[in-house]
Amino acid sequence: MEYAEAVATVTAPGAPFETVAIDVGGQAVTAFRHAPRTLRALTETTASRGDGVFLVYEDERWTFARFHDEVAALATALVDRYGVGKGDRVAVAMRNYPEWVVSFAAITAVGGVSVSFNAWWTEEEVDYALGDCTPTVLIADAERVERARAACERRGIAIVGVRAPEGTTGTPGIAAWDDVVVRGATLPAVDVDGEDDATILYTSGTTGHPKGAVSTNRAVVQALFGFACRSAVDRLRTPAPAPADDARPSLPPAFILVVPLFHVTGCVPVMLSCLFGGLKLVMMHKWDPERALELVEREQVTNFVGVPTQSWDLLASPRFGEFDTSSLRGVGGGGAPAPPELVKRVAKGFPSASPGIGYGMTETNAYGPQNGGDDYLTHPTSTGRATPILQVEVRDPEGTAVPVGERGEIWFRGPHLIRGYWNNPEATAEVLVDGWLRSGDIGRVDEDGFVYVEDRAKDMVLRGGENVYCAEVEAVLYEHPAVHEAAVFGIPHERLGEEVAAAVMLRSGETATAEDLQAHVAEHLAAFKVPTKVVLWSEPLPRNASGKILKRELRDLVADP
Repeated sequence: MEYAEAVATVTAPGAPFETVAIDVGGQAVTAFRHAPRTLRALTETTASRGDGVFLVYEDERWTFARFHDEVAALATALVDRYGVGKGDRVAVAMRNYPEWVVSFAAITAVGGVSVSFNAWWTEEEVDYALGDCTPTVLIADAERVERARAACERRGIAIVGVRAPEGTTGTPGIAAWDDVVVRGATLPAVDVDGEDDATILYTSGTTGHPKGAVSTNRAVVQALFGFACRSAVDRLRTPAPAPADDARPSLPPAFILVVPLFHVTGCVPVMLSCLFGGLKLVMMHKWDPERALELVEREQVTNFVGVPTQSWDLLASPRFGEFDTSSLRGVGGGGAPAPPELVKRVAKGFPSASPGIGYGMTETNAYGPQNGGDDYLTHPTSTGRATPILQVEVRDPEGTAVPVGERGEIWFRGPHLIRGYWNNPEATAEVLVDGWLRSGDIGRVDEDGFVYVEDRAKDMVLRGGENVYCAEVEAVLYEHPAVHEAAVFGIPHERLGEEVAAAVMLRSGETATAEDLQAHVAEHLAAFKVPTKVVLWSEPLPRNASGKILKRELRDLVADP
């Protein structure tokens, strides 16, 4: 079946993904008619799923019933003990634990705003985010409790400690999860609306601080339905083959969580897809390719969604052949471009899996054009095509749409976009224009609707799925007393896609080594933002006629041949 025909079938009147025009901020956009209004509605469905396994973490197996009970208990505590009401922020700072998922569901079920903190953040970065979003409560694991303790005490923010060792909690302002979450409660009755804020996910900032991308309940749920719609389209176009006599029974869908939940990919297309669909989610505390292979075999995982780096890691593992990966039906993800060679290797390396990729952003709730199956093999450099709720245009610097096939900045529109950045109207106005989102990426769309991302308009390094804004790292380098000029840029890396590099000219009479400068950055920023390569320049950095540093020239000079 052709792509357009499959899309028309699943979105037709009366179909599960029927579309309708809705108003968002005064703009008419296409949305899914049957999508639930809120995240609370998704959480409420877990009560009826009983003893089906939802979360697998190490040797723990959480049923949907247990999950719902835990959510109800935490939600009750948030309302009754901490006074959380509609619109109040509750921050979550931890590694991938079941309690992260419980926290997200409980916060959004009572109309609160779940604020995801990057677990890599330093104490300084945590301090900034706490001051920016002003949460009523912070829910954190032991390591993040220690990083946030002083800042929360200074601001009067209560802390709930998750899986914290003896002595970590119990001090004023810090309570243990099991003391707060009293089982047996019912989900508090709160009238949550689709236009109520639901999430804040922080992205690295272009001006030195992260920005909080704010999404409504409607935006997150529409993005979630977008992923489900695309899966329905793919099933129509690639029907399951008839089972052979010796074939094992069809496996129920099961996802493995290999990316952090504080990333939009881990939160929306992976975690929430499982919550929405009643699927098993196998959680990894942190990435380890051999452990991932073990879990794929043990739990008969069908869907692997990560960044291209992780697919490389699986295939490159010296133990790859020891494990049965035949349960996998899809291996892909997003967060970075995937080289065509990886597409071929995934198709050949996994006996039953098709490669896939998606082009999404925090600002789109991860939803965007997607490519998979035969389309990906025939268009390996494309990020795929969009479904009807997503409009894509390529525009010139003046904001005018360019003809098909021409390059320009990629713009998006749809019901799944963020409503703006928290307390940052200037950044919001720069990115959101008349209901359209400026992606900051340069690319083109061909006559068949395939989107190609070819360059980046933003001054950013994409390191293994993590966005590193150069201005943020440069701002820290300039705080070092020996630094006169600094330029941060990306250089190619076989596994990560790009790594962070810096060219630095020191002040006259000052001394500092590359290691000194790396240690300085590490004191202020998360480890993935620290330049892995620092080159000391003995003369002013190259600039163009307008005085702008020529980063492309520096990149070519610094990158290894």
